[in-house]
Amino acid sequence: MNSDHQVMTSRPQTLLREGLLTSFARFPDKVAIICGNDSYTYAELLSASLSIANTLVEVGVKRGDRVAIYMDNTWPCVVSIYGALFAGATFLAINPQTKADKLGYMLDDSEAKVLITDNHLRNNFLPIVNTTSHLAAVILSGDDFSFYDDTQLSILSFDEIISNSNNLSEPVKVIPNDLAALIYTSGSTGFPKGVMQTHQSMVFAAWSLIEYQRLSEDDRILLVLPIAFDYGLYQLLMTVKIGATLIIERSFTFPAQVYKSIISNSITVFPAVPTILAMIISSHKKKALHFPSITKLTSTAADLPPSFIPYLHDIFPNSLIFKMYGLTECKRVCYLEPELLDLHPESVGRAIPGTETYLLSPEGQPVPMGEPGILYVRGPHIMAGYWKQPELSKAMLKPGKFPGERVLCTHDYFRVDEDELLYFIGRSDDIIKTRGEKVSPVEVEKVLQSFSGINEVCVVGVFDEILGQAIQAFVVTDSEPAPTEKEIKKLCLLHLENFMVPKEIVFLNSLPKTPNGKVNKIILKEMIANEIAHQDTLSNTHSNNRKPENSGGQRADRHLAE
Repeated sequence: MNSDHQVMTSRPQTLLREGLLTSFARFPDKVAIICGNDSYTYAELLSASLSIANTLVEVGVKRGDRVAIYMDNTWPCVVSIYGALFAGATFLAINPQTKADKLGYMLDDSEAKVLITDNHLRNNFLPIVNTTSHLAAVILSGDDFSFYDDTQLSILSFDEIISNSNNLSEPVKVIPNDLAALIYTSGSTGFPKGVMQTHQSMVFAAWSLIEYQRLSEDDRILLVLPIAFDYGLYQLLMTVKIGATLIIERSFTFPAQVYKSIISNSITVFPAVPTILAMIISSHKKKALHFPSITKLTSTAADLPPSFIPYLHDIFPNSLIFKMYGLTECKRVCYLEPELLDLHPESVGRAIPGTETYLLSPEGQPVPMGEPGILYVRGPHIMAGYWKQPELSKAMLKPGKFPGERVLCTHDYFRVDEDELLYFIGRSDDIIKTRGEKVSPVEVEKVLQSFSGINEVCVVGVFDEILGQAIQAFVVTDSEPAPTEKEIKKLCLLHLENFMVPKEIVFLNSLPKTPNGKVNKIILKEMIANEIAHQDTLSNTHSNNRKPENSGGQRADRHLAE
């Protein structure tokens, strides 16, 4: 290995890729990644990443160019991220559930130079790769390239690139305030926004998380979350920075397989979202689960219900439980120390190490203790802005307390108690947070409005103890026979990621409007609240003899008067 690749372990890491160089220098033969039955050392990860980096440079990727990574949670996905970083590129990891329309938008918006993807996703990317204006090449993981005969772009084999071991001789020069990643997140306009994160912001965030989660090189971290989700991505970045081992599962689709992995791989750190924890608790109620090897359990993306905590103590008897809150624009805002969880189960804790938070009124004035205010975040971890969205960036990045600084306005309401612990009150925008993902109602509405027979539609988030928020769609039809809930959901599945499909479709004669003609979402949410209260009353009155409305778990189609 070229001596230029060696990094003194005492030197601070200032670039995201330097974590891999440091861990290679310390533990070249240690297992870094386990995927299924395959394991890969830090030496293998570095060599493979430099091979991908070399190919990226050969096809014309230059410093700062964007490389899109549209893959499952796999070894090639991990290699591609570090390959892009060594090539001096800015990577964007795209959820493999993303359909063609949104994929095309992100490729065009980011002006991606190269797409690295899995062959089995071709039904989504093949229709759009020839129409994107900046794409020069596609690197494919998998075999059977006969599908690409008519593709005008250069099609390269990931496996051949790795096997040739034609490594980049020297990483492309970048500095800490160059962009490391674009992380796309749903926006109120219906199109995802690219959150710009620099090397220095991501390096800082990773080390802050490592510090408060008390991680070490001896940890074995389980990844069941998508790498395209920043919560999942940082598990990889933190693992590599400290020289730990990451065990990758493609998802939590098969819980029994994950449970087996926890035991067989002696997992010590389990990052999860409340949806996953709800499924684990459900399994535990049927047949007791115990995972004593886990010493750290982390949860974010939605509120962790206090009712979960006793079960989690039973299932993970030796684990610290970290309850956290964050947003993509700064990765993580705050965390509750595990020792305080049972005393303050409703709190999301204090600012992460090296950062500060404070509350202001909508008019920009400090709020008294215990009163609701909008949360502001100070620290090196906040984004550089939204990609090519200066106006939206101004709405989130505000002048701070000190001259020249910018702070992040979360637009979320919190309160703080006498112990300086934060409590989440509510979101001030329309974005729905479900299953750990942010969903734009406008994006779902656009798909629903494309259905023949639907005249009007409005999508809202409804509180759900497991999902955080459930997506509920109100529709007005103008044809007979009207489309059914099943037909509408089938259409959604064709065009939306699974987590974006409405949990329930409610049919109305008309949508309530404000005086200026806009849909009145407040009235819709009041209708939901009133119906839930009514159902609770019926349930309490008839609990001994009442059968579920729908044994399949979904309520039947309903037509409600305004």
